Amino acid sequence: MARRTEPLTLPDLSGKRVVLTGGSDGMGLVMATQLAAAGADLVLPVRNARKGEAAITTIRESAPKATVSLRSLELSSLSSVAALGETLRDEGVPIDIFIGNAGVMNPPARQVTADGFELQFGTNHLGHVALVGHLMPLLRAGRARVTLQISVAADQGAINWDDLNWERSYDSMGAYSQSKIAHGLFGLELDRRSREASWGITANLSHPGVAPTNLLAARPEIGRSEPVRLRRLISLFSRLGVLGTPESAAQPALMAATAPGDQGGRFYGPSGFRGLSGAPAEQPLHSRLRSPEEASRIWTVSQEMTGVTFPAA
Repeated sequence: MARRTEPLTLPDLSGKRVVLTGGSDGMGLVMATQLAAAGADLVLPVRNARKGEAAITTIRESAPKATVSLRSLELSSLSSVAALGETLRDEGVPIDIFIGNAGVMNPPARQVTADGFELQFGTNHLGHVALVGHLMPLLRAGRARVTLQISVAADQGAINWDDLNWERSYDSMGAYSQSKIAHGLFGLELDRRSREASWGITANLSHPGVAPTNLLAARPEIGRSEPVRLRRLISLFSRLGVLGTPESAAQPALMAATAPGDQGGRFYGPSGFRGLSGAPAEQPLHSRLRSPEEASRIWTVSQEMTGVTFPAA
């Protein structure tokens, strides 16, 4: 049986504001608990307030003095994203760390967001792009470290440039891979443009490997009434130590967000066989993430689709 991955020892985050999406359950809750225990002023934007309150209770069981608060967010609605951006800008607290971890995976049939985008592309990618855009003043003020969570799925498939919303022929897994490739390219371009224009932001990518998280669990809100069959197999191999756990899956994003030094444009993931599990470490970029031309293209297209613009470089 493979040895379990030990949690990272995070630096002291006292006085630092951390915004983490997808922090109310699974590996996101593991991240939230470790960040709060390290002293962060933790903001959890959540879709489900009840789950958010339960997450705070869990966090405070491990870190009784945790500073953690909820905000409302539905990533599949650009108006909800804009409202959160306005709320946080009104609070006026610089953001030191942003981790975009929330996402959806493999709806049983094609669905669209409130704004008409294919659900996975609109939620996993465009929702986070818009949120980062709305938070730019606070990210710049905090000289933030931005971490965008992608996936092993970003090492397969491609961006469907001729049909980004998959209207003509829907492939759920292909659309999921596209959302993660696009998001990885966007993160790398964010880091490049920040350095070019001296925005003060650094951006990294992470992926969690493979673990029994809630991405493949029953998700009635996307029409999935029971877990995907593959999740049972993943759970079995996780128990055997072959695949990761929610605890191990959380560590690469935490490393990307807190590793010392002015580190940007890096990619972190599990260091075991094929990146499926193991201790977190820096990884070579997936081949789909190596095109500067595609990164620049997705940067431009994403702004056009969301209507959220970034400063000129």
